[in-house]
This record gives sequence, structure tokens and C-alpha cells, in this order.
Amino acid sequence: NCVSAQGSKYRGTVVEFPDFNPSSDAEVLYNAMKGLGDDKETILELITSRSNAQRQEICAAYKSQYGKDLIGDLKYELTGKFERLTVGLMRPTAYHDAKEIKDAIEGIETDEKCLIEILASRNNKQIHDLVNAYKDAYGRDLEADIVSDTSGHFKKMLVVLLQGTREEDDVVSEDLVEQDAQDLFDAGEVQWGTDEAKFITILGNRSVTHLQMVFDKYEKIANKEIEDSIRGELSGDFEKLMLAVVQCIRSVPMYFAKRLFKAMKGLGTADNTLIRIMVSRAEIDMLDIREFFRLSYEKSLYNMIKDDTSGEYKRSLLKLCGGDDDLAGEFFPEAAQLAYKMWEVSSMARVELKGTVQPAANFNPDSDAQALRKAMKGFGTDEDTIIDIVTHRSNAQRQEILQKYKSLLGRDLMADLKSELSGSLCRLILGLMMTPAQFDAKMMRKAMEGAGTDEKALIEILTTRNNQEILAMNEAYKEAYHKNLEDSITSDTSGHFCRVLVSMVQGSREEGPADLARAKEDAKELGDAVNDESTSMETKFLSILCTRSYPHLRKVFQEFVTCTNKDVEQVIKKEISGDLKTVLIAIVRSIKNKPSYFADRLYKSMKGLGTDDRTLIRVLISRSEIDLFNIRREYKELHDVSLHESIKGDTSGVYRKALLTLCGGED
Repeated sequence: NCVSAQGSKYRGTVVEFPDFNPSSDAEVLYNAMKGLGDDKETILELITSRSNAQRQEICAAYKSQYGKDLIGDLKYELTGKFERLTVGLMRPTAYHDAKEIKDAIEGIETDEKCLIEILASRNNKQIHDLVNAYKDAYGRDLEADIVSDTSGHFKKMLVVLLQGTREEDDVVSEDLVEQDAQDLFDAGEVQWGTDEAKFITILGNRSVTHLQMVFDKYEKIANKEIEDSIRGELSGDFEKLMLAVVQCIRSVPMYFAKRLFKAMKGLGTADNTLIRIMVSRAEIDMLDIREFFRLSYEKSLYNMIKDDTSGEYKRSLLKLCGGDDDLAGEFFPEAAQLAYKMWEVSSMARVELKGTVQPAANFNPDSDAQALRKAMKGFGTDEDTIIDIVTHRSNAQRQEILQKYKSLLGRDLMADLKSELSGSLCRLILGLMMTPAQFDAKMMRKAMEGAGTDEKALIEILTTRNNQEILAMNEAYKEAYHKNLEDSITSDTSGHFCRVLVSMVQGSREEGPADLARAKEDAKELGDAVNDESTSMETKFLSILCTRSYPHLRKVFQEFVTCTNKDVEQVIKKEISGDLKTVLIAIVRSIKNKPSYFADRLYKSMKGLGTDDRTLIRVLISRSEIDLFNIRREYKELHDVSLHESIKGDTSGVYRKALLTLCGGED
């Protein structure tokens, strides 16, 4: 266990090489690059197993032994991403930051994300070292270069951060915490227009400990997290910078875990970001970054790098990463505290849920019925009118239109729509015309009919509906298909998975707040079940996760971290397999943050080749009057692209138009 200068444990993955000899290392590198071809494996092994300080000694030895510049030779011999990574490792840390910033402001377009990442995450000493390295390497003043390349509040905040004068004392004044929290609230939420200067002063200068307390106090005053206010009040690069500053105040490793995830998910990899973070954090907090990564995403950082990169580049990155956390179960203490805090935040958040479809004002079901009939009469169908009416009415209003269509015209609107429309648009419009219960029943039916079962659809519906919605769905299913939904599930699924679905389809989950004493007992029972070889762990998880109320389970999962030093999601992933694993994780995610769970379902329905239209339609219809607005916000936060943009890029024609109307905005 290495200990850092401050006496705390060393959290990097790259350590000093024990029997270090710079001149023999220089000779090994020289021979690896001599003659035809180069020995990349030797270069990779040697450089990734020396600390940055040791690499500087190797550079000096190389120059005195061979009269050549090692970085120059590496650049000449290596190519592509592997070359960028290796050269990045050879530079002193501050000079690597300086080079990144120079590249960010020198290109045709400024790379604001790079400026934000470096300046928001470095401490005072790192900032001072960076400014000096920039001056030494390029003979220029970093502040002057940034000022000439940026503008507005974004520029002002960057200049504040460049001073490297954030307060560093851990003694916090309660009164000033209160004052700052109130000032931030007054500067944004209270007044017309935002007082950006106040945000800049407080977030740019106060100590980390102080600001963490300010954020907690702010949440109590505003009833929302400071991040939500920043998203609502600020915009553009300034908004992105302030969010990054807040995230780094909360936890620098967590901020980097998020940046790494965004660099590798989806199509293509943002290699510059990946290289920059892996190089700059390998000797600081890579172990913590790995923990937060494991806590927040579906696989370890190690496995994500492994799946996303190749060749020597991949092998170097994996050496810097240093290990695969999917093989480990326990958390480091810091990550256990964070997992505990995440559940606490989840249980305290009072999120105002908002749909995107509101009841139409001046609603007239008679004229709507007539207009729909006219749109379908004669040759051709006026799809635009149908979309316009159906997507701009609430579900209750659509039911009135159905009724009027029959009583005024003696016709069945559903039948007419079915014969006039086709494909995905037809499925979407018919789905919107059903009651929520009828639609859910239909979706359950669709998930079970035909050759294969769509387990993910069954899971999504049953884990996210409340008791009333589930009971109404049962009724609607029986009426439409003359069969019990439970019987259909039983004949279509098996084992523990079947038992979970049957339990949830009863619609008899407890309701009401958490009972702390019982939550501790439940957490202990789950913890014991994990450790006890003889009992059926699945049965214990099933009995607690399928019956307790969601607010109660939040508390259970929080206590579970205390009992076991593990996060419940990690345990489920490691100990349980197949559809049962998927359904239990879905329950945990719906409890943690339901809009985020749906955002993930939508993202997966559109990424990669082809679109999973059934999921896209199901989620947009079923959430349009409940929380689609919140889902949109989570989508943007998680994937750096708006739901609107994703739908626009993934669908076409009148179907796209209808989906975008339901989506309800650009973000």
C-alpha cells in the first residue's frame, strides 16, 4: 500500500519501478527502435511500467547516451493513437496539459470540451504548473491566449480558474455557507435574468469543502440540485463549464468516470479525450475513477476499453487502467460512501414530473371527429391532419373523440385508422388512441406472441407501472384477449423469472414511505442471502424486491451498502444471471431514477444498426403525459445528444413528424 505525500493512500495505478536504471532503460528503448521495424511490445511494456518522474530520467539518459531526443524518435517510429498515447506519457504532466490546451485553442475551431475538462478539474498547484509549463514550452502567456480565443461569461470563468487561487482551508463557516447558497438562489431562480457574476465568484473561488456544503444547503432552499438550476439558468459553453466545475467539486474521479464513459459509448471513440484522461490520472486517482465507473455503468472501465480499442494502443491503455473491476466485488471505502450517498440523494430528490402532451384548450370533440373523417375520406389520406389532432390531445380527450366518431358518424375510428394508415405510423397512432391500460395490455400481448418472447418489454412495463396501472392493465387484457394476463405469462416464461413477473403482475406491491427499522432488517437479510451458500439467494431477493414499496427499497439499498460494502446492482450482476438478472436490475434502476431508466431504453432502441420501433413507440406513448419531459433531460445528460436529435436522425417521413411532436422539444 503506497502512501502519498499527504499521508493518504496512493490512488494511482502506475507506481515507481523498483530496480530502476535510467541508462539501461534508455538503451532498451534505443535498441527497440534501431534498424528496420520497431519492437512496439518492448516500448509499451517499459513506458507503462515507469512513473512519470522515472520517464523524465530516461529522456535525460537517452539524450546524454545517444545525443538524440527520445520523444522525437518515438514520434518518428510510432504512428496513430499508440504514438499519441506514448508521447503523452513521456511528457511531464504539466507539459502534457499545456500541449493539450495549446492544441485545443490552435485548431480551426476551439475544442471547448478540452479547456473545460482541464481547467475545471485541476487543483491550484496543477494550474500554476500548467501556466508555467505553457510559458516555458511556447514562450506565450496562457491567459492571454485563452482570452483572445473565447468570449463572454465562459471566458471570464476560465480566467478565474486560471488564477489557481481557490481557497484551500477545510475550516468552514456555517454563516457563509448559508449566505452563498442564498446568493446563488437569488442570482438564478429568484430574479428575472441571471446574475452570472455571482455564480462565477462563488463557484470559482470558494474551497471544495465549503462548496460541497453550499450545494447541500442550496438543495434545501431551492428544492432542486444546483445542477438543475444551472441547466435552467445558463446556456452554451458557460453552462457546460459551470456544470463541470460543480461535478468536480462533488467528486473529481466521478467527473472523469463520466467523461470516459461518454468518450467510448456509441459509435466511434473520442480518442483524444480517452488518451488525455488515462495519461493525466494514472498517477493520481485512477483507482477511484474505476470505482465510480463500475458504480455508474454496466461494465468496468477495463472491459469498456477492451471492447472499444485495439492493438498496442489497447494494451497500453489497459496497463494504465491497471485491473478489471468486474472481477472484484468489494468497494474501496470512498466508493462505498458514494454509493450510500447516491441512494440518499435518490430518496431525497423531490423531482417534479412533467409530460410533454397537455390537454388541448378549447377542445371540441365533434369538430375533431369530423376533421378526422374528412382526412380519411376519398382518395389518399391526409396524414398530417391525423397526426396534428391525435398528438395534440390528451388521452382522455382522444377517448371522447372515439365516442363522438361513433355517435356522430356511426363508424369505428380505430378500424378506419387501421385501414388508412400503415407501418410504424399506424402502430403509433392506434397506440395513442387506446387508453393507457389497453395500450399496456396490447404491448404485453405483443411481447409474448409469436416465436420469441420480448423479455425486455415485459420487464420494462411491469417494473415501471404502479399498482393501479397494473390492475387496470389486467382488466384490459382480460377484456381484449379473454384470458388472464397471469396465465399468459406463466405459459410463456419459466423459473425464477416467471415468478418475479407473476409477483409483479398481482399489482399488490406495498405502498407508502420507508420504515427504517424494517429497511435495516431487509438489507441484512439480502446481505446474508448473498453470503450464505445454502439458501436460495434468488428467492430472498425476489421476495423483498417484488413486494416492498419503492421508497422503502431505496432505504433498503442504502442500508445494504452499509451492511455489505457493496452496491446492490453490482451484487445482482455478479451473482445472478439471465432474465432474472435483467428484471432485478430494472427494478433497482427504476427505483434509483425512473426517467433515467427510460432514457437508457430509448437510447438502446436507436443506437447501432436499425431502430427498435416497438420500444420507441411504447416508451413515447406511455410516458408522454407522465414524465417524458424528465426523460428528455436525463437523455441529454447521459448521452450528450437530445432525444429530439436522435429521433430525427433515426426515423423518417410522417412517422418521424409524429414522434417529434410527442417528444415535444429540442433541449
